[in-house]
Amino acid sequence: MIETLFPNVNWDKMLEATYETLYMTAISTVATFIIGLAIGILLFLTSPHQLWANKLVYFLTGSLVNIFRSIPFIVLIILLIPITKLMLGTIRGVNAALPALIIGAAPFYARLVLIALREVDKGVIEAARSMGAKTSTIIMKVLVPESMPALISGITVTAIALVGYTAMAGIIGAGGLGNAAFIDGFQRSRPDVTLMATIIILIIVFIIQFIGDFITNRVDKR
Repeated sequence: MIETLFPNVNWDKMLEATYETLYMTAISTVATFIIGLAIGILLFLTSPHQLWANKLVYFLTGSLVNIFRSIPFIVLIILLIPITKLMLGTIRGVNAALPALIIGAAPFYARLVLIALREVDKGVIEAARSMGAKTSTIIMKVLVPESMPALISGITVTAIALVGYTAMAGIIGAGGLGNAAFIDGFQRSRPDVTLMATIIILIIVFIIQFIGDFITNRVDKR
């Protein structure tokens, strides 16, 4: 039945493309979470009336975040080609897509982190400060735990966006389901290949959303 509906699909290649998409998404999501969380915390702490209030650092960091958030991902890939080639020696393959994926997603997630941290009750932060807690303690014991549901929701949204980014990266040779849909499907007039790649991408997105919602509900103590 399935062979009749998708006669042109090479299932071994489709499985490999799925693995490549999952690999790019997983690695870039983890890196984005770490980098975006660090940048978001820096933005929060250096914003007015916070622990490290510093207008210059806040302005420069915020400006860099806004610049990279504003660049369309496909343009960002092209701009980063020289850097990617310098770092990895090639601009093709799943690893070559990682710098653009991370640089494209980390500023986006950093803004979500900032929004999440701003929702933390100021009274809780002030109570920790009045008890003599160090900044590192406030970050690890107050800010991050109190904002964890929003942080997880944010990284879920970001991970789903990264799935879309990997599809765009695939068009220029990064591999994955985007490459399968465009090269093997569209360019060779095989709509069933494009359709199958799209279905698998949708399944991946639904799974990420389900996992994100499940974890968010588990850590949300409100």
